[in-house]
Amino acid sequence: MITSLYREPMKHLLPGLGLTALLAIVSLQLGTVGWLSSHGVSALTAAIVLGILIGNSIYSRIADTAALGVTFSKQKLLRAGVILYGLRLTLHDVSQVGIAGVLIDALVLTSTFLLAVTLGTRVFRLDRETSMLIGAGSAICGAAAVMAAEPVVRAKVDQVTIAVSTVVVFGTLAIFLYPAMYALDGTVALHGMLSVSARAFGVYAGSTIHEVAQVFAAGRSVSDSAANTAVITKMVRVTMLAPFLLGLAAWLRRSASLGPGREDVRANARPPSIPWFAVAFVGVVIFNSARLLPPRVLSAATTLDTFLLAMAMAGLGLTTQISALRAAGPKPLCLGAVLFVWLVAGGGAINWLVTAWLPSHA
Repeated sequence: MITSLYREPMKHLLPGLGLTALLAIVSLQLGTVGWLSSHGVSALTAAIVLGILIGNSIYSRIADTAALGVTFSKQKLLRAGVILYGLRLTLHDVSQVGIAGVLIDALVLTSTFLLAVTLGTRVFRLDRETSMLIGAGSAICGAAAVMAAEPVVRAKVDQVTIAVSTVVVFGTLAIFLYPAMYALDGTVALHGMLSVSARAFGVYAGSTIHEVAQVFAAGRSVSDSAANTAVITKMVRVTMLAPFLLGLAAWLRRSASLGPGREDVRANARPPSIPWFAVAFVGVVIFNSARLLPPRVLSAATTLDTFLLAMAMAGLGLTTQISALRAAGPKPLCLGAVLFVWLVAGGGAINWLVTAWLPSHA
C-alpha cells in the first residue's frame, strides 16, 4: 500500500479518496438508522448503493480527477480492511470452519469455473477469455480474481471490463438476497420445517458470494457471528486463488485448442502472484489470538477497519457501470446470472451435502 502511494503522488489520489471517504461517512451514519439496520441495511450495504447511484449519474463529470483515488480505495484499502479484520478473529474462531469449510470452498470453486467455461463457450458463444474471467470472478473473489487472471489468459481491456462489471453486479445482488434468504429461513423454522444456524449461513455466504467486502456486508446484516464465519470461509477461498491461477496457466500452455497464432499465450503467460493480503490476514489472526493489544487500541483498530471497508465498498459501487454491461450485450450477463443461480442453489446443495457427509468436522 505504501509503495503505491509513492508511485501515485498523493495529490492525484486525494480527490478519489475524499469522495469514497465522504460516502463512507454518510453510509456509516445511515447504518445507525434504526429502520435501515432492522431491515438488514448495514453501513457497507449503504456504501455500495450510494456508490452505484453516484457512479452512474454525476461521477462521470469528475471521473478523470477521482479515478486513481477510487481505484486505490476499492483495491488497496479493501485489502487493508481485510487484513485489519483479522483483529476481530482468533484461531479458535478459524477452527470453527473445519475441514468441511475447506472442502466446500474447493468444490464450489471448481464446479463454478468449469461451468463458466463450458456454458460460456458452448452455449452463450462467448470468447474463452471472457468466459474464463467471469468464471474466475464468480468462483473465487470477484473483481480481484478477474484482475489476477487477466495476465494469465491474456485478456483484452474490454473483456476485463465486461467480466468485472458482470461479477460486481451479481455480487452486489447477493448482499441483499442472502440476508433475505436467512430471514425467510427463520420464518420457515418457526413452523418446524427448517433451521439454519448463523454459523452455517456464514459458511454458505463465504463459499458462494463473489467479493470479500460483499461477503462481509451480507454476513454483518445477519450477525457478527455470521460475518466472522463468512469472512474466514471466504479467506480460505481467496487463498485458493494462487494454486488456481498456477493450474490455469499450466493448462493454457498445454492446451491444444488455442489455435494458430496463439502460441504467445502459452509462452508469455506470467506466473500469478500470491494474494499477500490473505497471508497477512492469517498473520493478524494469529497475532490477535495472543491477546496482546489493549482493548482500547483493539476497538480503535476495528473502527478504522469498518471505515476502510466502507470506503472500499463505495469505490466498488462507483466503478460499477451499467452502461458497460449494456454495451456488452446480454450474453455476459446471462452467463453471470446462470453462475449466480448455481452459486445460490448449487453452492447451497454443496454446503448441505458436505456438512451431512462430514458432520463431525462441519
